[in-house]
Amino acid sequence: MNNTLISVVSPIYGCKTCLQELYIRLRQTLETISPEFEIILVNDASPDGAWETILELSKKDQRVKGLNLSRNFGQHYAITAGLDYCNGEWVVVMDCDLQDVPEEISRLYNKAKEGFDIVLAQRINRRDSFIKKGLSKIFYSILSYLTESKQDYKVANFGIYNKKVINAILNMKDYIRYFPTMVRWVGFRSETIEVIHSERYSGGTSYSVKKLLKLALDIVLSFSDKPLRLTIKLGLGISFLAILYAIYNFFRYFNGQIAVTGWTSLIFSIWFLSGVIIFILGIVGLYVGKTFEKVKNRPTFIIMDKINE
Repeated sequence: MNNTLISVVSPIYGCKTCLQELYIRLRQTLETISPEFEIILVNDASPDGAWETILELSKKDQRVKGLNLSRNFGQHYAITAGLDYCNGEWVVVMDCDLQDVPEEISRLYNKAKEGFDIVLAQRINRRDSFIKKGLSKIFYSILSYLTESKQDYKVANFGIYNKKVINAILNMKDYIRYFPTMVRWVGFRSETIEVIHSERYSGGTSYSVKKLLKLALDIVLSFSDKPLRLTIKLGLGISFLAILYAIYNFFRYFNGQIAVTGWTSLIFSIWFLSGVIIFILGIVGLYVGKTFEKVKNRPTFIIMDKINE
């Protein structure tokens, strides 16, 4: 019978130098709660040799379990692999760079014991650059609008989740995985507490502006049909303006204000409406493309190696 109380899932990419410190602080914190815990480190094809460090840690402590993905699938796919593998009654998801402070897990757990299935960590003062914080605000604002869900740029993956929440998320067969939005979609009793956000222990973020834009597009296409509904409104709006313009020119014609009709407005109309049509077809094409990816039913991650199963 499995007696694991807490599982900690952390995707690993570019954080080899953080792992020893991460393990020590996690072990010290978790042992104050219960000796029955596991630390699941998911190596997302980290280019710095992080898997070797995970192997070393797993030899020292059988509670450290490692998953080595066959290639780089992305942060949220690595999280999904860890969630699929964990056994704990409660599951903590956190980043590996120690910006998510391990010592805050005790507060998250104590809050959860008050009767909540989800306790999210809200970073009081984000220890990120001004540019990154600004981009995050814009990213989550657009995401909130297009997905019609509440998104907080101060809340990311860090939090504690009951096993039934994790099972509900795993039952979502979405090809595109984005953990925070999936957590909000499944519901359950949730609470948010303010936590300390630390400086990055080493390295830098792997999310460029290009990757953030791609992530945002994937999330919107996976979790919302609002762009399609917006294109309908756009089409209706253009049609309404075209009718007003036609009525306006109708009166101008009978008042003798239009002597010779030109071709400028005609060419403009053709080019403008052609652009709108191509734009709408592009959005529809994106949805069709994502549907094509879904029906292929490929696995969202592939595990190459496991340690301490």
